[in-house]
Amino acid sequence: MDRETCIAFIEQTYFGNVEAGDIDAVMECFTEQAEVIIRHGDNPLRFFQVRPSGDATGLRDFYTHLCGNYAASFNDFEHFIDGTENRAACYFKVRLRPKPDGLYAEAGPQELLNCNFFEFEAGLINHMIIYYANPQSVEVDGRSAETPTGYPKK
Repeated sequence: MDRETCIAFIEQTYFGNVEAGDIDAVMECFTEQAEVIIRHGDNPLRFFQVRPSGDATGLRDFYTHLCGNYAASFNDFEHFIDGTENRAACYFKVRLRPKPDGLYAEAGPQELLNCNFFEFEAGLINHMIIYYANPQSVEVDGRSAETPTGYPKK
């Protein structure tokens, strides 16, 4: 993938569909065997597979929770692309605005600092690691920085 194609895929196709809440389109950004790892500080690792097997939680559930409870926007991207190896990393800000009818309506907006690492296969995400921090951590129903987006639900 060349630099421009990779950046367009990350910002417009992947994150654009997350912003739009189009979960089917988000899922189409991944290969059949894709894996996603999410890290937040020193909290336990969260592991997802596109097609759940064994004890793995489905990635669709994560996006359903995120898009069902928040309007998300992604901006201030800084990209590092390795087209030869089909890899990319990007640093960006995420703004989460709780939906009025969502579980976190009273929490107020949050701004996360993210760094995602992508590995692509045939132009789709095959492996992604998400690191994020929530410097404005809020507490809702006893949940705080441990689960900034409220997922997984207790």
